[in-house]
Amino acid sequence: MVIGVAPDPVEAPAADESTAEPASARRRVGPPAPGLLTVALSAVMVLGAVTVFFGVFAYGLSGLQEQRSQHQLYAQFRGLLSPSSPVAPSIGGAIPSGEPVALLDAPQAGLDNVVAVEGTSSGDLLAGPGHLGNTPLPGQVGESVIVGKSTTAGSPFRSVTNLRRGDTVTVRTGQGDFHYVVQGRTLAGRRPPAVRSGGSELVLVTAVGAGGTPGLDPSHLVYVDANLHGKAVAVPRHQPRTVATSELPGHSDPGAWPLVLLWLLVLGAATAATWWLWSRWGLLRTWLIGAPVMLGILWLFSNEAMRLLPNTY
Repeated sequence: MVIGVAPDPVEAPAADESTAEPASARRRVGPPAPGLLTVALSAVMVLGAVTVFFGVFAYGLSGLQEQRSQHQLYAQFRGLLSPSSPVAPSIGGAIPSGEPVALLDAPQAGLDNVVAVEGTSSGDLLAGPGHLGNTPLPGQVGESVIVGKSTTAGSPFRSVTNLRRGDTVTVRTGQGDFHYVVQGRTLAGRRPPAVRSGGSELVLVTAVGAGGTPGLDPSHLVYVDANLHGKAVAVPRHQPRTVATSELPGHSDPGAWPLVLLWLLVLGAATAATWWLWSRWGLLRTWLIGAPVMLGILWLFSNEAMRLLPNTY
């Protein structure tokens, strides 16, 4: 009888440590997996970034933008005032919004060759003070109204409330230089002084805080009244009789909502695209490409969102 011998058990081949996949290589590269919590946290972070950037834009970057606009408007207006210019500055009628119409000088209010544009909506005043379209231009017969911001976009009218009775405000338009003498200031709801027959009055409008402090939580309109020292000129024909509600002092521009929402949608799409690129290109390359794009979108969004603030803020 043959007794079989059990074969030796076959040993499993030992794993080659040199070919084993390191644990670090098995880790996920790129952003976290898109889950409900991840999406919620990302949305909160994006909204926080939007809020912070808008605050920086409103109280800082918009001022730099306003200074740039003022330099361009000053050069444009000086060119129009030149005797050699084939085009004269607009002096009445239906003047396009954003066109320079006057230069303001008032040392006590910190105004030095500040260009006033036509139009007083929140968007118009991002470039500087604006002339209310249904009032005559400075120097013309009647009451001319110029509105300016007190806090954002360079806050050109933040020191207008420093003007006192007897101070002088000089205004240059396409019809010459006009010197106004400040009579005082009134708050919203009070009856302004009547304009004498054939005379001219300049009203500078901005906002102050509840305690009358300029530039701090402006919630109240204030009017600085000044009378022309000298002879007024006639008002050209076809002056607009009415303006849009968004042009009135203290009002915002609700027409900005469509563009604000559009830029929010673009920002959301750009955020999703950045997330997708991160998972394929890595963080560094995605940052180099995505950061300028995101900043540009935030800038455009903030510029439109500024129109939703009161035009005197």
